[in-house]
Amino acid sequence: MSRDISIDIAKEYLHFSAAHFTVFSATERENLHGHNFQVEATFRGHVGDDGLCFDYNVVKTRLKTLCDALDEIMLLPGRCPHLEISVQQNHTVVAFHDERLPFLHRDVKVLPVRNVTVEELAHWLIGELTGEPEIAALPVTEIELRVSSGAGQWARATWTSP
Repeated sequence: MSRDISIDIAKEYLHFSAAHFTVFSATERENLHGHNFQVEATFRGHVGDDGLCFDYNVVKTRLKTLCDALDEIMLLPGRCPHLEISVQQNHTVVAFHDERLPFLHRDVKVLPVRNVTVEELAHWLIGELTGEPEIAALPVTEIELRVSSGAGQWARATWTSP
């Protein structure tokens, strides 16, 4: 009998509200707007002799910390080839095409992504999650992380144990 299991973590509190704009080209971008993002994850592994796969609290705590760090902030893509992001006195300034967009430092988080999209957020979040030694040490074979920017619109990223 197989002892494989999938465990879904989909808590109401695993969410963040953030502003962004998607960059489409060197001259075209969306207007600044926001979403209420939701985060969920599925962990695949084996049920141990104690009837558990792993301690869920470790994962829930880390995912909540990641969501909290992105909540009520302007997300900027630090690796976008069409943006120039600089720090000037009290502002983080974004230069795009013929525009200059200043933001207060406290209102901005620059992520190491090419664009602030659910696709990029899913990959960044799963990298942050599995980059934690306590998470990487879990006895799981695969993690799938999902990010939604609204009902019915999800991106999924997968990590497989080496």
